Amino acid sequence: MPLHIETRKVQKTGGSSYIISLPKVWIDKHGVENHDTLGILSQPDGNLLITPQIDTEKMIKIKEIIVDDYKDDNYLFRILIGVYIMGFSKIIIKSSRKFEPFIRDCITNFTQIAIGPEIVEESSNIITIKDLLNPTEMPFEKTIKRMYILVHDMHEDAIRAFETGDTELAKEVIKRDNDVDRLLWLIGRQSHVVLRDIILCQKMGITLEQASHYHSMSKFLERIGDHAVRIAKNFILIDYKKIDKDLIKDILKASKISLDLLDKSLDAWLQKSIMLANENIESIKDLIANTEKITFDTTISAELSIAIGYIIESIRRTGEYAGDISEIIINNLV
Repeated sequence: MPLHIETRKVQKTGGSSYIISLPKVWIDKHGVENHDTLGILSQPDGNLLITPQIDTEKMIKIKEIIVDDYKDDNYLFRILIGVYIMGFSKIIIKSSRKFEPFIRDCITNFTQIAIGPEIVEESSNIITIKDLLNPTEMPFEKTIKRMYILVHDMHEDAIRAFETGDTELAKEVIKRDNDVDRLLWLIGRQSHVVLRDIILCQKMGITLEQASHYHSMSKFLERIGDHAVRIAKNFILIDYKKIDKDLIKDILKASKISLDLLDKSLDAWLQKSIMLANENIESIKDLIANTEKITFDTTISAELSIAIGYIIESIRRTGEYAGDISEIIINNLV
């Protein structure tokens, strides 16, 4: 069905005012009455946005979840995260009977991990969660910077644990994975919120294209965090004393190149430099060459060999994801 665009003639009234009539179907649909105030917002592309919702941040988007047939707390947690990311401001969880303990534990865990949601009402079979975060208080740039710092430190600490044999440090890296996930979910939520609310998008000082780019960047940063966790987990599985010292040096060298790629992608973003982003992409060749040159004694145990292989692969993937972020930066700046 082709798009039908209604047209209206502009009429001049008074000395400097121009008016157009509004479609009756639209007026009726939104319940607009005589003397009501409408919001008018100029768009960067020259269009005008006319909305009956002047204060869109106070709009409540409600999702109701019936948990009678839920037997798996992991499933419920994924549903709650999905609802959160899709931008619902109120979640009402109901059961025809008293909540099972695992349901309550899952809901509590969700509110402790996700940024913003809090339990505001609770009974034996109904729990209401409301998002208390003002989106403008957590701008995309601030969240992306936090993710950069988190994943950089996670990778650095995972490699330091590998270098020094510090198992406790490796375990600490694994614990930090939740911190990265919650920021990823926040950016996903913010992205969906601004997609349906162009007024909020402009209040936050970004375009829809920028929101999309930030969302993509956050996904790559989260994967870099996952690879830091993978390095830490594989280190814990191996006997540190059996690792050849020359092998450790080679892995440290590759890791430094990988972290340099991550840092340069941040610099390219902060400096809004297409040239720096492009140079960073070209530098991935050095990382790949260094990881491919890393060799180790094939007579060691299969478990150690596999773990070392995974660590080297995660170092390479970290640098490649930094290159992917640089590509997003170029696309955004172009």
